[in-house]
Amino acid sequence: MSAPLTTVLFDLDDTLFDHIATARASLRASASPLPFFQTVDFEAFYQRYSELLEENHALVMAGRYSYEEARRLRFKHLLAPYWPSATAAEIEAFVQANQTHYPRMRQPMAGARALLHALKPRHRIGIVTNNRTAEQEEKLTFLGMTDLVDALITSEDVGVPKPDPRIFEVALQRLGARPAEAVLVGDNWRADVLGALDVGIRPVWVNRLGVARPLAHVAEITSFEPLEDALRIIVAAC
Repeated sequence: MSAPLTTVLFDLDDTLFDHIATARASLRASASPLPFFQTVDFEAFYQRYSELLEENHALVMAGRYSYEEARRLRFKHLLAPYWPSATAAEIEAFVQANQTHYPRMRQPMAGARALLHALKPRHRIGIVTNNRTAEQEEKLTFLGMTDLVDALITSEDVGVPKPDPRIFEVALQRLGARPAEAVLVGDNWRADVLGALDVGIRPVWVNRLGVARPLAHVAEITSFEPLEDALRIIVAAC
């Protein structure tokens, strides 16, 4: 007989917080005043941005760059094929424009707040995220989720990123939970799903793009709406 579910752990970016929608909106707002953007295929432009973000984030997690250095490097490489004549000052202005737009355009994943409200009365809720603590705290405040979260566990605080087992172990310790009574809900297959499986936590994969599921026994959801369906899958995962 399975243990009762006491604890639900969530990834934050692209699980509770809609980074994709926010990044697309801020990137478009930052680039649209520039002449080169009028002939750009935005989907290809955004895809390149996403690839660079993944590459640079891994280097930040490895300690190769600071967040600020990685951000400037990301936009320098993004703009190079489209705007080869851009000066260092022009690239910096683009970085600053994006830094202004991005926080203003943040939004939760559809149904995320309702899901947390529904889980809160009977479950402890934790966030396990590969990012800086202050940034994620501010993000939760902006999204109106702070009072719904019992613990925020970041790679910055623990010293290792997902999928390292240590970050999940710290989350369980802080929430007083055993692996068998916890579920991890996240969008990243390697960091969230495989990381959770490694320590005995049942994962629920947020497969918002509807791609093929590598392991058939892993529960998945494509959206937090309808709420009843998402709750059923999350609670049944334990």
